[in-house]
Amino acid sequence: MKRTLHLSTAIAWGFVCHGVFALAIVAMFLGVRSGMEFGFGTLHGPFALVANAALVLQFPLLHSFLLGTRGRKVLESCAPRAIARELAPTVFATVAGLPVLLTFIAWSPSGSVLARPTGAAAWLCDAFYVGAWLLLVRSIHDAGVANQTGFVGWSSVVRRKPLDFGPFPTHGLFRLCRQPVYFAYSVMLWAAPVRTPDGLWLAAGWSAYCLIGPLLKERRYLRWFGEAYETYRRRTPYFVPRIRS
Repeated sequence: MKRTLHLSTAIAWGFVCHGVFALAIVAMFLGVRSGMEFGFGTLHGPFALVANAALVLQFPLLHSFLLGTRGRKVLESCAPRAIARELAPTVFATVAGLPVLLTFIAWSPSGSVLARPTGAAAWLCDAFYVGAWLLLVRSIHDAGVANQTGFVGWSSVVRRKPLDFGPFPTHGLFRLCRQPVYFAYSVMLWAAPVRTPDGLWLAAGWSAYCLIGPLLKERRYLRWFGEAYETYRRRTPYFVPRIRS
């Protein structure tokens, strides 16, 4: 009976997790590309500024909290105790994806456009934007798709195998810098073809978190992997990739 409950809980969390992840990706692709012109928020003036600022801040604040000790306890409280540890990565991916989705749905556009390319320039800008997304996809692949999407959590319950994140990645783009996912994410935010104050505000806020937020992750890696990660850290740049021969 318990096995059935655990299995159904894991599958349900997996379904919700990947659904939220997919919706957040689609909303982010369209929202960033448009310079945040298509949010469904209806606020104007100072009210829009305050609401949009809250949307920019919610993701880094929640993300940082969930990565801490208290956040982990909250994540583990969302599943039966016997599988709480295994499901925590799936719950994390779900909860972390919701504020991203909310940002692009609830954004109140200012209506101001700084630049909108046309003709050949529009095609070139779109090509660069798609290239930035491909860089992001590649970095997620190198980081481990199962870890990044929450698949590692619910699948470990279904397969009755211990939770295994594997070693910290040092291959692919991780040979060029220690935080390629955050770097690629920042590039994508700034690669928006349509330039608006809204898009620049979002890019500035989330890029700042991409630069500062991984410091918390690096402290965890130093606790977990010790000298091995310290050696990797000494020879690999933190954020900006270093092209090697």
